[in-house]
Amino acid sequence: MIHKWQSNDTAPLLKLWMDSTIFAHPFIEELYWRESEAIVRDVYLPAAQTWVWESEGEIKGFISILESRFVGALFVAPDALGQGIGRALLNYARQFYPVLSLEVYQKNSRAVNFYHAQGFRIEDSAWQEETGQPTWIMHWQADQTP
Repeated sequence: MIHKWQSNDTAPLLKLWMDSTIFAHPFIEELYWRESEAIVRDVYLPAAQTWVWESEGEIKGFISILESRFVGALFVAPDALGQGIGRALLNYARQFYPVLSLEVYQKNSRAVNFYHAQGFRIEDSAWQEETGQPTWIMHWQADQTP
């Protein structure tokens, strides 16, 4: 079930973020993610609109939208991948936002392929100095033709 996250307790979101981020980015040192946790907790999550997929009292995925258009986070628990949770969360957010953009690591082919399948298109590339990795800037618009 999808519902808006309205708790100040970010611990369940941070655990899911950490587990899924480390799983999805084996090409980036785990220490980088551990050192980034405070920024996610203190900056990104408080500034975002967040919805969670919860099943039997456990959060299996979440999406956070920043500034009414940036997908700051879309994460699914590693043990729940391939069950349609990411697609459901993204489709839910699309009800509220007719334009979405995001940045994804080029080496994260699972995520790149997922976003392509959801209608996102690559608009640009960037270099992440902190990780030494290239990213794609991807965009989706409600009225675009495939």
